[in-house]
Amino acid sequence: MNKNSTMIAALVGVVVLMASVSVQAEEESSEDLAKKLQNPVASLISVPVQSNWDFGIGRADAMRFTVNVQPVIPFSLGQSWNLIMRTIVPFIHAESPTPEGDSAGGIGDITQSFFFSPTAPVGGWILGAGPVFLYPTASDDVLGSEKWGAGPTAVLLRQESGFTYGILANHIWSFAGSDDRQDISNTFMQPFLTFTTKTFTTFGVNTESTYDWKNEQWTVPVNLFVSQLVKFGKLPVQFTLGGRYYAERPMGGPDWGLRFVVTFLFPK
Repeated sequence: MNKNSTMIAALVGVVVLMASVSVQAEEESSEDLAKKLQNPVASLISVPVQSNWDFGIGRADAMRFTVNVQPVIPFSLGQSWNLIMRTIVPFIHAESPTPEGDSAGGIGDITQSFFFSPTAPVGGWILGAGPVFLYPTASDDVLGSEKWGAGPTAVLLRQESGFTYGILANHIWSFAGSDDRQDISNTFMQPFLTFTTKTFTTFGVNTESTYDWKNEQWTVPVNLFVSQLVKFGKLPVQFTLGGRYYAERPMGGPDWGLRFVVTFLFPK
């Protein structure tokens, strides 16, 4: 299967699943929605559109703009278990990190995770685990790895008194793809802490840290953000604004960045 057909298949699958959702379904309370938004394995269909700007890249002090379309779709596996499918489809515009280079733009590699999660907390903790896959869908060589990858992923979190805290992690190894590109062995860890007020405003901090085992290099962006849940008629939408500082980065990596997210919710 080539890159274009893989990308189209993934996007068509998302569109078909989303088309089956009715916005006229029974509404959940804003309090429940705000709580579920902080839970990566909540039984809630959502479509975050996440815009990221990273600055200070390379000798050219370049900028990289990435829009991640991240549909989250739950499936019921009976009374005791859910399957949560989380997909990240990146659209990228990357300025050249060197003054003499050219910019590149297009789709990047798609990452898709599947979490098997108990419907009820276990000892007060919300759990989920399953496989994660990397698809070499990049439209330009500089925007992707040209590698197929897979590995395990898991999430562990707790919610109490307005606070949500926990960690999401995965590890991806490459198993096929271009022989001219470096193999992948990356560990991703995202510890997070948020607090949601009675007016459905959420304040949060997290890191989205990646350790590249092949190059023995950390990338550690620290994100601070604030979110607000609102409703347009019957459609709930969350807006998020944040900034990040790269506490650790590869040589030539970004110094800092900004993030703006619009999350469309489709409650049951």
